[in-house]
Amino acid sequence: MWDPAVYHRYGTERSRPFFDLVARIGADAPREVTDLGCGSGELTATLAQRWPGARIAGVDSSPEMIAKATALGAPAEFRVADLAGWHPGPETGVVVTNAALQWVPGHQELISTWVRELPAGAWFAMQVPGNFDAPSHRLLRKVARSEPYAAAVGDVVREAPVDDAVGYSARLLAAGARVDAWETTYVHLLPATGDEHPVLRWMEGTALRPVKAALDDTAWGTFRVTLNAELAAVYPARSGHVAFPFRRIFVVAQL
Repeated sequence: MWDPAVYHRYGTERSRPFFDLVARIGADAPREVTDLGCGSGELTATLAQRWPGARIAGVDSSPEMIAKATALGAPAEFRVADLAGWHPGPETGVVVTNAALQWVPGHQELISTWVRELPAGAWFAMQVPGNFDAPSHRLLRKVARSEPYAAAVGDVVREAPVDDAVGYSARLLAAGARVDAWETTYVHLLPATGDEHPVLRWMEGTALRPVKAALDDTAWGTFRVTLNAELAAVYPARSGHVAFPFRRIFVVAQL
């Protein structure tokens, strides 16, 4: 289950890639704009400001996130759906998917399908995290695959489920799109307050969700303590902040 409050602990840092992505979309007056993996909808609502004449839609698999998005009262339609079952319509002019496809098995083939189905002139813009080889994720896999957690969560944590910018570019070029691709490493300076490491608190909003779901309360508590100590050794606090480099992969394509 997604918890909007936990996810938004670092809302400013999480939203910046969205705006960097959308800024590179050159669409002038699309009829329909869809945000795949829209989460709690605040960022989707900004698409209505960018394209006020468009019909804006947000799609997410989490009922909790869609409930939060609907409550915004934004000029957008939000609905719960599996991204794997989504297809563009004949008036789709822009598709945005930000930090969502890494959760969708086989999303690479989905991208190819969507691009083939999009009308000529449409834009497809995606961003996925590229930090699966970062110390944070290596430590997560280390702890999850150690005793006494391995049986419950050893197979839950993932190796990198995403391609790099070159791989996504090749796929979109093969579909006949014009492609703009890049990677950015953001250095998030997270305030170091209290006993809990800020990188642990960040990960609780995303990568640690399936781990928490697989463990009982006691095991989850000890898992957090163990991972917290590992993270503190690798990401030290300096001048009251922890530097957390975070690589992200961007691709914008026009058909």
